[in-house]
Amino acid sequence: MIHLKINNQAIEVPEGTTLLEAARKLGIEIPTMCHLEGTEHFTSCMVCLVKDARHGRLVASCSMPAMEGMEIITDDDECRESRKMSLELLLSEHVGDCEAPCQSVCPAHMNIPLMNRLIAAGKHQKAIEVVKRDIALPAILGRICPAPCEAGCRRKPIDEAVSICLLKGFVADHEIQKEIPLPADSGRKVAIVGAGPAGLAAAFYLSKAGHAVTLFEKNALAGGALLEIADSVLPKEVREKEINSLLNSKIHAEFNVEISAERFIQLQQDFDAAILATGALKDDFKDWELKLSKSGIEVDKKTYQTSLSKVFAIGNALRPSKLAVRSVGQGKDLAFILNNWFETGELHALPERFNSKFGKLLETEYDSYLKESNHKARQIAGRGKAIGFTAEEAETEASRCLHCDCRNPESCKLRDLANQFGAEQKRFQYDQRIQIQKEFAAGTVVFEPGKCIKCGICVRLTKQHQEEFGFSFIGRGFDVRIGVPFSKSVGKALAKTAVLVATKCPTGALALIDSEEQID
Repeated sequence: MIHLKINNQAIEVPEGTTLLEAARKLGIEIPTMCHLEGTEHFTSCMVCLVKDARHGRLVASCSMPAMEGMEIITDDDECRESRKMSLELLLSEHVGDCEAPCQSVCPAHMNIPLMNRLIAAGKHQKAIEVVKRDIALPAILGRICPAPCEAGCRRKPIDEAVSICLLKGFVADHEIQKEIPLPADSGRKVAIVGAGPAGLAAAFYLSKAGHAVTLFEKNALAGGALLEIADSVLPKEVREKEINSLLNSKIHAEFNVEISAERFIQLQQDFDAAILATGALKDDFKDWELKLSKSGIEVDKKTYQTSLSKVFAIGNALRPSKLAVRSVGQGKDLAFILNNWFETGELHALPERFNSKFGKLLETEYDSYLKESNHKARQIAGRGKAIGFTAEEAETEASRCLHCDCRNPESCKLRDLANQFGAEQKRFQYDQRIQIQKEFAAGTVVFEPGKCIKCGICVRLTKQHQEEFGFSFIGRGFDVRIGVPFSKSVGKALAKTAVLVATKCPTGALALIDSEEQID
């Protein structure tokens, strides 16, 4: 038996046990990417580095056998920095988007590609469920939003962007209204001053979390600046129907109510939090003891907290903006921030996730991306934008989406570890990036070599399961890549192991075609 210490914990293991295995017996987790239980070690990613304290040397824990008297450190500044650098080297030639550009530039951060795929498949009710995770007023925004998301669409340089806003409006118009059970009352109360897009969105998501919301609106109707939009652009019946459906049993609305400085003080005493969603800067604010900027109320940019600890501000109360979707996004974000504050007692910004980006799509790569979409021109709403798409028009338009988002955004180890260690994608850069390709196997798996980190898991698994061709390393040195011998297809390589290999890939290089499409 071998005796050693890991993080000052003594352990005895059989000869031949790796440091990674020994650490796991102690319940100590060491990150890995190229390691897969049940296959031989490969030692390529170097994310599992640990330090032998006896001489300060860093070693790969997945392959280094435990030796008598070792004193191993698994987590110090040097280990973390080495892992970060290893990840940055992997990211330097990783060509893939964690999130589609349309989602990244959407102020509400809606999962647009998933909405598109569900519409194309005729699953309209599922599509609106996806939309309402992030956008509380989709029928309204589908008609008035200037569509910053479409500016980011990868289809745009090929011919024209996907008509995202009209698609969003379509599923909202065709939503099957059903009674959605609200969670138990949390006991928390939130006052929202202003029932425009920002205030309505905050109310919607706070009520869904079980908090009692009271909306105070100076006008006779909810909607704020939406009330000023012409019926030819935003029909009155669309606006009223969507706003009325949003107001549920946990939202109490009081109209024709002006909030004075005295009433504002009372709100802070009566409610757990107060949100100012009043629209543009008002002279009244000067009497409310709020710290102001030149454009509006001054807030913490991460939490929307004002100079008063229980008061928050969103929307045009911060600065003038014509983007209602930005106000709606801020309302949603603040609702999640406050919900976490109520649950934990700590006010934190929303967590930011690492997001790999590869920049512009090259003209020579258009064909690879068009494999997953129809080649038709952008659809025009035959009945006009205010009325929107028919089902046939919507499904045809949605199927133009290129599926440029990653299929494994939630399970990708590279993304998770880059996030954990604060890795920077552009620290090491090549003069010319890898050409993007997509290859499909038997309608089950897609292979994108540009996302491959050469971990060798697919090589080991196809060998272990005796595939006729399988995957192999092709080339030498810096030019080495994963491919199929004799230029055979991915389908030939994965005749028996397609699902197994795709589910074990640590990135989205090999993925099931419908990998993470499920709707909660």
